[in-house]
Amino acid sequence: MNAHAVYSVLDLTGTFAFAISGAVAARQRRLDLFGIASVAFMVACGGGIVRDICIGAIPPAGLSNWRYLASSLLASAIAVLAYPSVRRFRHPVLFFDAIGLGIFSVSGAQKALTYSHNAELAVLLGIVSAVGGGVMRDVVLSRVPAILEREIYASAALLGAAVQVGASYAGLTAWWTPWFATVLCVTVRLASLYLGWRLPIFRGRRADAFRNNE
Repeated sequence: MNAHAVYSVLDLTGTFAFAISGAVAARQRRLDLFGIASVAFMVACGGGIVRDICIGAIPPAGLSNWRYLASSLLASAIAVLAYPSVRRFRHPVLFFDAIGLGIFSVSGAQKALTYSHNAELAVLLGIVSAVGGGVMRDVVLSRVPAILEREIYASAALLGAAVQVGASYAGLTAWWTPWFATVLCVTVRLASLYLGWRLPIFRGRRADAFRNNE
């Protein structure tokens, strides 16, 4: 399997995983079928569309390639028809979101490199690809986006994108490189959920005094 095929598989797998997370979240909020499909597509393709616009990949793959829409619709169907089975996961939205986070952070960074952008932009757009759809989902469903909380979320995407970009610059272009970066990101995200890892909060005396007076 050549590199292009690997990243295509990664991208479509991430699309499906993110679509599942969006569809399940919409199902939990009791949206109708159109609402579930809309949220699933938004989560699956929102970050990738923003990335493609930024790197000049016009029209964005999420809008021009039927496979992305098909993946999101398939995920919506699974969320509706097999919801009891999907719900058996302890936290299905978080589980599938973690998988999509890892895959999109890596494939997003690599696509930016493919379009001859530098390492800094590749890492940043890898993060945008990974967290953009989730932010849209949370805003539409009236939830606080995960990247605005203390969770290890965007930082896990940063790790996956940075490892992929670093490997590319080091000449490590083996088929297993993107999978390694993806597994690393997913592992850190799931471990942070399981072990309760949080980012630190730095408070000064003025901030503490203001908080005590509230």
